[in-house]
Amino acid sequence: MDTGVDGLVVKVEGEVATLRIDRPHARGALTAAMWEALPGTLAALEADPEVSVLVLTGTDGVFSAGADIRELRGHYATAEAADAYHALNSAAEQALAAFAKPTIAYVQGPCVGGGCQLAGACDLRFADTTARFGVTPAKLGIVYDAGSTARLARLVGVSTAKYLLFSAELIDAAHALRVGLVDNVFDPTEADEKVYGFARTIASRSQLTIRAAKDLLATDTTDPTRLAAWRDTWERESRGSADVREGLSAFTERRAPRFAWPR
Repeated sequence: MDTGVDGLVVKVEGEVATLRIDRPHARGALTAAMWEALPGTLAALEADPEVSVLVLTGTDGVFSAGADIRELRGHYATAEAADAYHALNSAAEQALAAFAKPTIAYVQGPCVGGGCQLAGACDLRFADTTARFGVTPAKLGIVYDAGSTARLARLVGVSTAKYLLFSAELIDAAHALRVGLVDNVFDPTEADEKVYGFARTIASRSQLTIRAAKDLLATDTTDPTRLAAWRDTWERESRGSADVREGLSAFTERRAPRFAWPR
């Protein structure tokens, strides 16, 4: 798939798509053009019926050191330019967070600023031991996006969010694992196998079950109207799907299930 922009590469193998930040020479710095291209790229991957899982990663041991600093002076030259730039960032993050299929951030090396923002918008985050994480707007005098701040606090708790935002210091993979910023840490020699093995495991499960669970976990369950809408949508899907019959048959017959939803 052609993303239409330098620095973003898509590859699909089986049911697993990889969206790669491909600027290792610039420490994975994200240009405005890359931020702008992300929503459309994600929409195309979401619409592809062959794709069940998305892995977001970097290149040559580098995830992303954040926004391209060479561009930032121009983006912050006026309030209007800054607003337009923040709108690009926010739209990309929201598109990733709202991606209907499971998403995994696979982090090696620096994952800082905008890189950490994108990793935080994924469903799961795996890292190898070289990973370093930081939320660094306090080094630049930038007010971090409200949605990004709230998402960070939900992931790691308010106290750790304050630690990261107030200090703008980097933490290593072990620290990130302790505070819940990542879900697992692997040795670099086995990280590819572990991350993509897990992605293939997710792809082999009932996508009906997974999509329903992801949708519910993004729903305000204290709102009875939204909860009722979720039940109406997914219970109707469940009644019309053969997945449960296939799952029960496979379990009884001691074989791997061949789930078909939504195809």
